[in-house]
Amino acid sequence: MILNMGPQHPSTHGVLRIILELDGETVVKLTPVIGYLHRGVEKLGENLTYHQFIPLTDREDYLAALSNNLAYCMTVEKLLELEVPPRAMVARVLLTELQRIAAHLLWLGAFGLDIGAMSLFFYVMRERELLLDIFESCAGARLTINYFEIGGLRKDLPDGFEKQVSDFINLFPDRLKNDYEKLFMGNKIVRMRTEGVGVLSKEDAIDLGVSGYMLRASGVPWDIRKSNPYCGYETYDFDVPVGKNGDVFDRVWVRMEEMKQSIKIAKQALDRLPGGAFLAGDPKVCLPPKEKVMTEMESLIHHFKIVSEGFNPPVGEVYHSIEAPRGELGFYIVSDGSNKPYRLKFRPPCFVNLQALAKMAEGKLLGDLVAVIGALEPVMGEVDR
Repeated sequence: MILNMGPQHPSTHGVLRIILELDGETVVKLTPVIGYLHRGVEKLGENLTYHQFIPLTDREDYLAALSNNLAYCMTVEKLLELEVPPRAMVARVLLTELQRIAAHLLWLGAFGLDIGAMSLFFYVMRERELLLDIFESCAGARLTINYFEIGGLRKDLPDGFEKQVSDFINLFPDRLKNDYEKLFMGNKIVRMRTEGVGVLSKEDAIDLGVSGYMLRASGVPWDIRKSNPYCGYETYDFDVPVGKNGDVFDRVWVRMEEMKQSIKIAKQALDRLPGGAFLAGDPKVCLPPKEKVMTEMESLIHHFKIVSEGFNPPVGEVYHSIEAPRGELGFYIVSDGSNKPYRLKFRPPCFVNLQALAKMAEGKLLGDLVAVIGALEPVMGEVDR
């Protein structure tokens, strides 16, 4: 039997279509069909100035907008050899770790709904709202946040920011332990639906090029924050959770442990958050420091000018990647010296991870497929671009 699953099936996490060939309840062949959300973002980036493209990065992995901002801005900064002030560097670490938790929380709630654990969704939304309040206080937005700028931050951290973050850091670990782990990880039905399901071996994970929690759940201790540190991650103390069996349960466990490590990193970043400038001092690329701006109107005029007219980076090509919530997120930029990229290319983790779906599902039961897709967590805005 040939069966279409999607593109509007409620458990396919977006407009993903899967063509299934079944023998009874066994999946004989699985073919993902993508492209329903394709918007030509890379080509749009080649027709916008470097500043103008930043808001479009929010719309790729729309559950981790800050991570997309960071990867792109750091790629441009690498091209320019632009040094970011310490305050902005630490703030980026702090906010992207909170973004990682927010992304994992939404995934956890949705995954719980996929396998019938409805109560969990209400718990994770309770904590995620606190994080969205923090993002809103910084940038005025809760989903497509758009707060990082080439050279630092769009504006300084708001009053009361440190207390907001501190309150969340003190609150979250107990709730993670007492609510999520007891309610979900120790649940017998959850274990039956996840243990031994959707196994991806270490060798297959490496061969397929998967990254993030997919790779670590299969037993490979690879995290870009450790292997190729950026933003000073080499100075932070944290562990990389690694699974043993490469099944759905390990993918859940790895992300639960990652949230604990993100809290650990965020606490260190909050403790060392320095004062000073939040944006680099190159007036061709960034807004000039506040003390050099005569009036607010002059500041707005200058900002409009550098965004619309852009700047001319050196000729060359550059690639930079970060450890986003779903894996290695990278940008490749080719510069011809004009104010727009000659070529702009994403390396989206969800797109690469999705190709492991057939390996995990073929030969297995149809009833397990929803749990496998849910643990894979493809964000289709990023897959299709």
